Amino acid sequence: MKKPIAFFVHHQGRGHAHRTMAVAAEFARDRPVSVLTAGPHLFDGFSRDIEIVALPNMIGAAVPTPRLHAEPTPQVMHCVPLGLAEMRRTMRQILDHLDERGVGLFVVDVSAEIALLSRIASVPAVQIRMHGDRQDIGHVGSYEACVGMLAPFDARLEQDDYPAPLRAKTFYSGGLCTSLDRVPDRAEARARLGLDPDREIVVAVTGGGGSGTPFAPLTVAARAAPDALWLTLGPTHREGHETDFSNLRELGWVPSVTEYLAAADIVVASAGDNTVHEVARVGGRLIVMPEWRYFGEQTRKAEALVRLGAAVQAPVWPGDLQGWRDLLARARALDGRILRDLYAPDAASRAAGWLEGLTDELWQGAAAPLRVVAAG
Repeated sequence: MKKPIAFFVHHQGRGHAHRTMAVAAEFARDRPVSVLTAGPHLFDGFSRDIEIVALPNMIGAAVPTPRLHAEPTPQVMHCVPLGLAEMRRTMRQILDHLDERGVGLFVVDVSAEIALLSRIASVPAVQIRMHGDRQDIGHVGSYEACVGMLAPFDARLEQDDYPAPLRAKTFYSGGLCTSLDRVPDRAEARARLGLDPDREIVVAVTGGGGSGTPFAPLTVAARAAPDALWLTLGPTHREGHETDFSNLRELGWVPSVTEYLAAADIVVASAGDNTVHEVARVGGRLIVMPEWRYFGEQTRKAEALVRLGAAVQAPVWPGDLQGWRDLLARARALDGRILRDLYAPDAASRAAGWLEGLTDELWQGAAAPLRVVAAG
């Protein structure tokens, strides 16, 4: 029997779960797979046979006393409040599952503390790599504790300050996009969506992991380019003082993001992993506006995209007409092929193959576990 592979999946946003499903779908059918997450609903409708372990939701759990709350966080960890029953139950469920299932590889997406826990429990772990300022002892220690890292992006997007010894044990799958629908050409996409075939269209899109695209700057953009049609996909964030314009429409969540991205002349997007690769898959011209994330994750990814000439960026959302006109002019000059080359259609398959190969390599030659047979 093949050694099981388990995933710890953070439930903030949708990206971690969608990435897990994309990779797990490529595993051999006889590979036991389990997912441990506080967001089991994120896997509703997933067709592959997997075991779901519902973990307690630790986010926002109250520390029981002021004295416990006053204890400082050790430098080697990031989120370890004291006195939380939810945290104890989470760690116990994880350890029990790893032990009872004889897990051969634990894929952590993402948590430095869970990766360290896996090493302490003597279970090989792989951490999903994310951009950001992660040279602190907590991150580096968790990376060193892993048998490898999986980077769901092209190696050209790697940061220059990522240590060489860690880079050597990182597998770069190429740009992983979880969307599987066909990419239409621009004319077909516009016809399907009922959009003007000749008008300039700018699509602003973000995922579900943050507060949404700020709407106020887009009202300025709509004034700066009044002949363009501006469409927003996903959540937006309003401050209450915005003026609406006829060439700026909020669409919210739509059935097919791909069609809107394919219809666009320019895409304004956050720097989330899947969001970037959604745009790359259609070869779009990208204005990347990173959202705030811990450790500057999206800021560092945006820097890498701009460095490669795959996107343009402004230091902040433009608040004046000329600022938007200049930014749009730079976006129009982009060669969409540079961004498209960062997308790999076989990324999920390559990631799955590497994870399965690593698991088998780690356990090659190990004795089969003893099976206890009850006396008759």
